[in-house]
Amino acid sequence: MRASAWSDPVFRWLCMICATLCGLLMVAFFVQLAFASGEAWSEFGLGFFVSTEWDPVKNIYGALPSIAGTIFTTIIALVIALPLAFVSALFIVDAPPWLSRLLGQAVDLLAAIPSIIYGMWGLFVLVPLMDKLWIALGVDHEYGGLGLLTSGLILSLMILPYICAVMRDVFRMTPPMLRESAFGVGCTRWETARDILMRYGIRGLLGGIFIGLGRALGETMAVLFVAGNIMKVPMGFLDGCTTIAATLANNFAEADGIQRSALFALGLILLIMAFAIQVLAQYYLRMTSAKRGEK
Repeated sequence: MRASAWSDPVFRWLCMICATLCGLLMVAFFVQLAFASGEAWSEFGLGFFVSTEWDPVKNIYGALPSIAGTIFTTIIALVIALPLAFVSALFIVDAPPWLSRLLGQAVDLLAAIPSIIYGMWGLFVLVPLMDKLWIALGVDHEYGGLGLLTSGLILSLMILPYICAVMRDVFRMTPPMLRESAFGVGCTRWETARDILMRYGIRGLLGGIFIGLGRALGETMAVLFVAGNIMKVPMGFLDGCTTIAATLANNFAEADGIQRSALFALGLILLIMAFAIQVLAQYYLRMTSAKRGEK
């Protein structure tokens, strides 16, 4: 009896079981967070989303400062990291082999640095630099070098190597014939990158972007060091802020009762945000597949 006669069905069932477990695990996260946050939803209702007050003494909690801080720091990080990652990946792919290897290994090493190291570097190096910069520019700032912009800068440095590494691999997978054909008809390097590399590897590029986005959304320690941990909606780049992950790390150890339930509610909101982003990304790819010539 051939081995494939029994190994193929076993392998198929094994893959099906693993895929099912992944789906069940995702459902379990939602169910557990929903049940644990039930007290907060009963007490505050949908007003929890828009309330700006966080007062453990009065047992009044609102999610808006944490949600706003999470969204703003993530947007700043992506705006800074995306163009840098794109041009860095292009340079690594087109560089001489010895230099490409060296830079590629450097990018991979940056991705391996723990987030707490980024946070410590941000607190002891970047925060004083930002403070001196605002003083030199004559800008009034209440929180020193701490705040929204500093948090966004730290996050951009953290997610840049992840996005760059994925983009580098996607660009390398593009058939050389496509690039040579583009150069042959007179395309510039930018036109080749925009019309050939990006269109051919759009799924991989978006995958890299959402890997970075997921890390930025859920990052805890780096933001905890440099955000200022101020429970209010930031109105400017220099304002102190907090994020959902930083709020959970700051308060969960000593939380009890309604406060613990509110923290679980924040965790549920963060999970929904990450899940919604992935769903929208897949929806976008599906809706634009015909324009890219995909079946």
